[in-house]
Amino acid sequence: MTALPPVLTFGETMGLATSTRPGSFMMDSALELGIGGAETNVAIGLARLGVGTTWVSRLGDDGLGRLILREMHAEQIDAKVVIDGTAPTGFMLKERRTRARSAVTYYRSGSAAAKLSAEDLPRELLAGRSLLHLTGITPALSPSARQATLHAARTARALQVPVSFDVNYRSRLWAPDAAAPVLAELVALSSVVFAGADEARLLFPGLDDPLSLAHALVGAGATDAVIKLGDAGCVAVIAGTEYRVAAVPVDAVDTVGAGDAFVAGYLSQLVRGAGPEDRLARAVLTGALACLVPGDWEGAPREDELQALENVESVLR
Repeated sequence: MTALPPVLTFGETMGLATSTRPGSFMMDSALELGIGGAETNVAIGLARLGVGTTWVSRLGDDGLGRLILREMHAEQIDAKVVIDGTAPTGFMLKERRTRARSAVTYYRSGSAAAKLSAEDLPRELLAGRSLLHLTGITPALSPSARQATLHAARTARALQVPVSFDVNYRSRLWAPDAAAPVLAELVALSSVVFAGADEARLLFPGLDDPLSLAHALVGAGATDAVIKLGDAGCVAVIAGTEYRVAAVPVDAVDTVGAGDAFVAGYLSQLVRGAGPEDRLARAVLTGALACLVPGDWEGAPREDELQALENVESVLR
């Protein structure tokens, strides 16, 4: 079987310190160190499902940057990274206030990844890819990162490389009125758009029904649109046809990163030419399985695990 050309993605991945038990940081004597970032969560999910992936970013010349690179290499990601000695790697703290709820504090202002620019994504790097995957986080990091994201989407479109875009709106990074026009342009440049219902309403505030929001995203220029609904599954409009898919029920341990695993599952089938039903079925399964393990990406399943995990009644409810 001929190998697929790798998927390309880019964006910020940060060091992550997580409390080891529910409650305040003040009562926790230890923190667990790891990494997290939406684009690398998807990249790892794809790589574990057998899809080659390249990740582009900037990291500080520090311990967190080296940790991130080590993890990317361990997960078989082709990491094309600039090491910047003038800016730090971003960092975040995740406080597990209860078993079901976490609070995250970010330390990313002035980070190395905020200096991403169009020069980091030359035309030859984008050419010939199976797919370019973007999120709405990267354009919020800085003006240069915003231009890099738009440049990449426009160039991919010109090269006939399909663009996948996860809206992934972060209110701490930019206000709705600043985000909306940028997100709208990225939607118009994309082959498939993923969004939560609240994120889609940022662009279409007069709509409420998830399927209506999916239709609106298609009307705004996307070829296909998928609305992620968490434990309610998802709805989609793909090639003009409506789909509703129930979630795979699980006893969730940590839902952070489930949306990224969902996207990775969908894209892994899309680049292989699978039909809409197979793409969506894979997405809800990988999203659910990711919730069974603490961490942003650690629970993303491998291709050879899917059948076994799906058939183990003790794993699924």
